[in-house]
This record gives sequence, C-alpha cells and structure tokens, in this order.
Amino acid sequence: MGSGQTPLVLASGSPRRKALLEALGYPLKVVVPGVAEEDLALPPQELARALARRKGEAVEGEWVLAADTVVDLDGEVLGKPKDPEENRRFLGRLSGRAHLVHTAFYLRTPKGVVEEVHTAKVFFRPLSEEEIAWYVDSGEGLDKAGGYGAQGLGMALLERVEGDFYTVVGLPVSRVFALLWERGFRP
Repeated sequence: MGSGQTPLVLASGSPRRKALLEALGYPLKVVVPGVAEEDLALPPQELARALARRKGEAVEGEWVLAADTVVDLDGEVLGKPKDPEENRRFLGRLSGRAHLVHTAFYLRTPKGVVEEVHTAKVFFRPLSEEEIAWYVDSGEGLDKAGGYGAQGLGMALLERVEGDFYTVVGLPVSRVFALLWERGFRP
C-alpha cells in the first residue's frame, strides 16, 4: 500500500506530536477530537490509556493515531496547570524528585487496533524559587501535563530521564514507527 495518498490521521491537537510525525515524513491529517480529558477517576497509567482510546475512537479514518500523556507523582495525576500559580506549585513539587510519565497510544489500522502504555522516569534537579519563576513566566508549561515541556525550555529543569525521552515529549516514536512499518504504512 502506498501511504502517499492515505494520510495518517492524528487525533491530537498537540503540536509536539505533529512535529515528531512530520519529522519522520508521514503524510498527516490532524483531527482534534472533541473529548473531555479530565473526567475519569483512574490511576495514572489507566487514565492515559483510557484517554488515548477515547480520542482515537472519536475520529474517523483507516489509519488513526491518538495519544495521551499523564504525569504521575507518587500515584497522583498532575494534569495541565489551570494557571501560572498552579504551574508554580507543580514545579515546586517536582523539584529535586523523580516522577513517572505515562504516554499511551491508540493506533487503528486495517489490521486492527494496538493500544500500549509506555512509561519513562524523569528526574528533576533541585530548583530555586527564581528558576521556577523564570520557567512559569515563560508560559511554556501551561498547556503541558505536569506543567513542563521536556523538549523546550523545560530541558533546563531535568537532571535525567530513564526510558524513552520521546515518551516524555508525548509519543513513543520508535514503537509507533515500528508498528506502522510492519503494517505496511511507510513515510
């Protein structure tokens, strides 16, 4: 099958996921699913899986990819901060500590659906109040789970990552690429 004429439908409004897939050369059609993100009381890993599935099932297409990323601090979900004050609180709690980032994806192909959750462990270095204020003032963290972006200015906050860095960014790229490749969808 030539993927030139069939786009991969990305059921996500995330500019980061879009950029990662475009960097690999996939023909993309972005469809932002209108689904609620905050109404499920589930453990962090299951929440990520349920939200990815909900987004993927809300979108039409033969080849559909949806994903959701959840930041897990000792079993508590840190979502997208409501405002700069909450962003400041999140970063204060993450400072000097490790947390988990779960990214689930839902991939629908003509050969069926694959759903997986990938987890990475992120270590923040200890942050001063001034550093937290600098980052919050940038505004970068407001639309991101946990209140930071590992691939942007937030890279200054991280000490290290155990696991796939791209899982932290929002898509386990290598795994998604492999699944698409073995199903005949090529960039």
